[in-house]
Amino acid sequence: MATKHEQIIQHIISLDVGHKISVRQIAKELNVSDGTAYRAIKEAENQGLVSTIERVGTIRIEKKKKENFERLTFAEVVNIIDGQVLGGRDGLYKTLSKFVIGAMQLDAMMRYTEAGSLLIVGNRTEAHELALKEGAAVLITGGFDTKDHIKELADEKELPIISTSYDTFTVAAMINRAIYDQLIKKEIVFVGDIATPIENTAYLKSKEPIGTWYELNKHSSHTRFPVVDEKMRVIGMVSSKDIVGKDSELLIDKVMSKKPQVVQSKTSLASVSHTMVWQGIELVPVVDESHRLQGVVSRQDVLKALQQIQRQPQVGETIDDIVSSNIETSNEGELVFQTEVIPQMTNQLGTLSNGVFTALITEASSRLMQQKKKADITIENLTVYFNKPVQIESKLIIKPKLLDAGRLYAKIDVEIYHDKVIVGKGLIMAQLIHR
Repeated sequence: MATKHEQIIQHIISLDVGHKISVRQIAKELNVSDGTAYRAIKEAENQGLVSTIERVGTIRIEKKKKENFERLTFAEVVNIIDGQVLGGRDGLYKTLSKFVIGAMQLDAMMRYTEAGSLLIVGNRTEAHELALKEGAAVLITGGFDTKDHIKELADEKELPIISTSYDTFTVAAMINRAIYDQLIKKEIVFVGDIATPIENTAYLKSKEPIGTWYELNKHSSHTRFPVVDEKMRVIGMVSSKDIVGKDSELLIDKVMSKKPQVVQSKTSLASVSHTMVWQGIELVPVVDESHRLQGVVSRQDVLKALQQIQRQPQVGETIDDIVSSNIETSNEGELVFQTEVIPQMTNQLGTLSNGVFTALITEASSRLMQQKKKADITIENLTVYFNKPVQIESKLIIKPKLLDAGRLYAKIDVEIYHDKVIVGKGLIMAQLIHR
C-alpha cells in the first residue's frame, strides 16, 4: 500500500495543470497532517510538478520534458525577476517559446510578437493590449501598472501580465541567465537518464530458490541481481559468489547480501561511478523514496555515458568546461599541455584563480590517464601548492607525471610552468574507472 507521502504526490499529478494547491487544502482532502502535506508539496516542486510564487501561491504546472529544458514557464519567470502578477494567473503554468523586447514602434513590435512569447515592455498600455490579443504574455518593466480592462483581458485569455521593478536590460539578462543555467543543468547526467527501467530489469524475489538465479543469468550479461520483498522494496543483492556451491532449492533470502548499496534516479553520474569503483561492484539498484525497485544501473551504462559526455559539444559552459576547452597538447611532447589565462579564469585581482588552477591540474591528470591507461579518473585526494601568482594572458605549460598506478588507483604529480619558472604544483590520488 502506498504511503501518505506517495498518495499526495499521486493526487498532485492527477490535478489539472494550472490548479492552485495549498497545504491546508491537501491536508483536508487527504486527511493528513499539515507537515506531511507540506513535505509532499516540496517534493512535487523538486520534481517539477508544481511552482510556488510569492503573493500568488502554489500551482500545478506541466512537467517539462528534457528536450524543452531551454524553455521557462511564466511561473518561473515571475520568481526569477521577483515580479508581481497583475492578471492572467491561470496561465502561469504555460511555457514561453521566446521573449521579445518592445523597444520599437508598435506595428514593428507586433510583427515579432506571437502566441506563446513574452513581450518585455515599459508602460505602453496599447502594446500590453495588442500582445495579449496576439496570444503573448506581457512583462512590464520599471514597476509600472496597467489599466483594469487589460488585466481583465489577461484573465480572460489566461495569459499572465507581470510587473517588475527592474529595467528592460536587467530583466532580459536575468532571463537569459536562467536559460543558460538550465542548459548547464541539462548537461549533468543523472542515474535516471541512463538506468535500465524496471520493465527490463532482471531481479529476484526473496522467497524464490537459488535455481532462479541460474535462469536469470542465462538471459542476462549480469551476475549480480537485486532481491525484492513482496512490496518490491530492495532488501538485498545476490551475486555468483553468494550462490556458488549452494543447494539450488535453498531460498534466496538465506544467501543474499543484506543492506545493499542503492541509488536514486536523481543521483549524479559522478556519484554512482565513484560508488561502483569504491565498492568494486558491477551493478547498482535504482530505488524511489520508499526503497522500491525502479531499475538498475550497470558499470557499462556508466562508462558509456562518460564517453558520450566527452564527445558532446558544451552548450552551457561551466568553469571546468572553459578550462578543458583551453588546454591543448604542447609541442614539447604528447603528454605535456599548454593553456593561456583568459579573463574568465581570473579572480578579482586579475590573477589565475585558485579554483581554476586546481581544475587545470585535474584536467591534465585526466588526459594523462586516458592516454596512458585508457581510464577515466575520480579524484580521491588532491594537494596543491600555489608558488606564484599568475597574471592574465600568461601562457602556461602543464606537465603531469604518473608516479604510480595499480588496478584501482593512481598517483599523479603535476607541475605548472610560466616562462620556464614553476608557478604551482599538485599531487593527486585518483581512482581509476577502466573503459
